[in-house]
Amino acid sequence: MDADEVRERAGDLPTEPGVYQFLDESGDADTVLYVGKAVDVRDRVRSYADPRSERIARMVERADAIDFAVTDTETQALLLEANLVKRHQPRYNVRLKDDKSYPLVQFTDHAVPRIEVTRDPEEGAAAYGPYTDKGDVEVVVKAIREVYGLRGCSDHKYRNRERPCLDYEMGLCSAPCTDEISEADYAADAEAAERFFEGETGALADPIEREMERAAQEQNFERAANLRDRLDVVESFHGGAGAAVAGGDDAATTDVLGVAVEGEDATVARLHAERGQLVERDQHHLDAPDGENPADVLAAFLVQFYAERDLPDRLLLPERHGDEDVAAWLDEAGVEVAVPGAGREATLVDLALKNAHRRSGERDELGALADALGIDRPTRIEGFDVSHAQGKAVVGSDVCFVDGSAEKADYRRKKLDEENDDYANMYRLLRWRADRAVEGRDDRPDPDLLLIDGGEGQLDAAREALADAGWDVPAVALAKDEEVVITDQRTYDWDDDAPQLHVLQRVRDEAHRFAVAYHQTLRDDVETTLDNVDGVGPELRKRLLRRFGSVEGVREASVEDLRDVEGVGEATAETLASRL
Repeated sequence: MDADEVRERAGDLPTEPGVYQFLDESGDADTVLYVGKAVDVRDRVRSYADPRSERIARMVERADAIDFAVTDTETQALLLEANLVKRHQPRYNVRLKDDKSYPLVQFTDHAVPRIEVTRDPEEGAAAYGPYTDKGDVEVVVKAIREVYGLRGCSDHKYRNRERPCLDYEMGLCSAPCTDEISEADYAADAEAAERFFEGETGALADPIEREMERAAQEQNFERAANLRDRLDVVESFHGGAGAAVAGGDDAATTDVLGVAVEGEDATVARLHAERGQLVERDQHHLDAPDGENPADVLAAFLVQFYAERDLPDRLLLPERHGDEDVAAWLDEAGVEVAVPGAGREATLVDLALKNAHRRSGERDELGALADALGIDRPTRIEGFDVSHAQGKAVVGSDVCFVDGSAEKADYRRKKLDEENDDYANMYRLLRWRADRAVEGRDDRPDPDLLLIDGGEGQLDAAREALADAGWDVPAVALAKDEEVVITDQRTYDWDDDAPQLHVLQRVRDEAHRFAVAYHQTLRDDVETTLDNVDGVGPELRKRLLRRFGSVEGVREASVEDLRDVEGVGEATAETLASRL
């Protein structure tokens, strides 16, 4: 595309806030080359007739189409740009590799549309957003369903029903599946609901306010209070476009960032401080097109990383990022941004910079893992383990690592049926995860690789669960003691210092820790079992737990050890030994 063509195409674009995409349509499928945001889409795209760098000039020359989307606010344009960058990974944008995207609300393209929160809208669906406070989005969607009765079920559950489901009984759905409402009336309700997301706040706020007043008149004050809280969320929903995420704690929090750029790879190191104490540090990899400087990387990182996480009270940066839209977004969220030149804060920035440069020089563990297994680079890995005691208090863990670092916000755990069968337990755990993914009930992105804590039997059980659910994600196992990696085709016995082994060991060990911690929590919850033993009251139970640490410790104690506890006689000790 030459300069004249850019100007000609720009003339057809709107003068409103939004995002634009330069596309390459020469292949079998359109390729997104670059995504940008603008207060005035037409004016910004016209500027590409005179590219500001060689890299952008190459992008424009390769492009043969321009697409765009209008947004209500500049902040929405900022977030939608980040969303599209993460989804399409365009070659000429800085791209954070954590594979997150931001939630949207979609009305599916059905005669009886479904409303749902999603990160990957279906083709033909009417999608609104993106939003960053997922909690507020879910409150609004539930309110929409209560007011307008829109369905949230999958097509599989919708088809061939003979009677309405529980959502109908709860007032969340008008049950078009069994003709409790006509398609025409349902469509009118769906259109009214869409008007809310198009900016007509009263389409949802007015019915809620009327219901709140009715509840108050009936002296149902608890429901009135709940409706008031919901109304607050609804009325403020469009004000900030759901974009500003304030820190979730009254105590001051500070994030210190350092950035290192080497060729087309970049690393951002983050130090997180609370109440003046460093409590966390992590690093994040980004793809940075040749020619991007640290300021550009910082700007891209800030919006792509923090749009789905709580923003800190303060940000300390090594330099100004220079993006006015990002600065306005942070200012709106009440975040103080500083580039310290001296003192304690400057020392912290130096430390973050050292961490970034050290990380960028390390061996690429995930790249080594991809080469060793013959797969694509597994940016996102989920690890699974099962913990129990002779089939009691059976639990499963599902931990997540992104770019080799723990992503604790994406950890999940599952209480399983009590059965002393490791293979059956692993099958249930993986089937639970796979079913949620296939049915769209898990809001996390699909992982690139699953790691099973165990041997060939556990891996076979996991792969059977994946096949039964129809979830196509590669899985490997890492056996303890031998430290060998098992796949469906062969077993790998890598050197102890192999970088690809180290990253799998971190995931495996964290999955094990998380499962054991949950298992112990459940075991501790049954401490009242001791109260059911004749002769054991609250005080004696406390002494037993203090002496042996847990019910499990009491169970494993000998009669002689039990008799050493003050207040435990021979009969009580024998009863404890036999009953537990």
